[in-house]
Amino acid sequence: MIPVAKVAKPAGYAKIKAGGDAWLKANPAAKRPKDLWSPFLPELAEGFAHLCGYAAMLDPTGGTVDHYLSWKNHRHLAYEWTNFRFVSCVLNSSKRTADDTVLDPYLVKSGWFEIILPSLQMRVTDKVPAAHKAAAAFTLKRLKLGDGEKIVRWRQHYYARFQAGQLDLDGLRVFAPLVADAVERQQQETARKAADAKTRKTKKKLA
Repeated sequence: MIPVAKVAKPAGYAKIKAGGDAWLKANPAAKRPKDLWSPFLPELAEGFAHLCGYAAMLDPTGGTVDHYLSWKNHRHLAYEWTNFRFVSCVLNSSKRTADDTVLDPYLVKSGWFEIILPSLQMRVTDKVPAAHKAAAAFTLKRLKLGDGEKIVRWRQHYYARFQAGQLDLDGLRVFAPLVADAVERQQQETARKAADAKTRKTKKKLA
């Protein structure tokens, strides 16, 4: 997960919200809400830079609208724009009715999560405030973001293209920014070790 600025309500959505709220009143026993939000998925996706709010990667399937607070537990928020997040369909299915026990993408700050190389697993860092640590850890477990096979393969898809030279680091950052961060840290560590080795070699010659 990476920081995401709250996406402004698009022009024309107020009319959809009013229609949706009217539908809720007319259908109090409905098992699912009527989908009136999908026409605004492109605006939501653009606000998230087309990156899944949980996986922080470009979703080639196009993604979907996640009701952060679920229909089952918060019917009145079914058409509330501030309750929408752009996410992968797979992760939306995993989240289901976990609601705010899963960390809100809008709350995440820089450096709270990182990818480990070469495993491509995700972990929570010590930058996560104590108040959010439990939710961050639960999010990795619930959505299988840490070491879930599907998510790791998804990361591998972009990482392999970087390794093959089909993406440079800037390109990788567009598709999978946390993977790009991991590569950059690895490059910096490699450079540091090379510099240290050169320094030791120089000192040995001068000794």
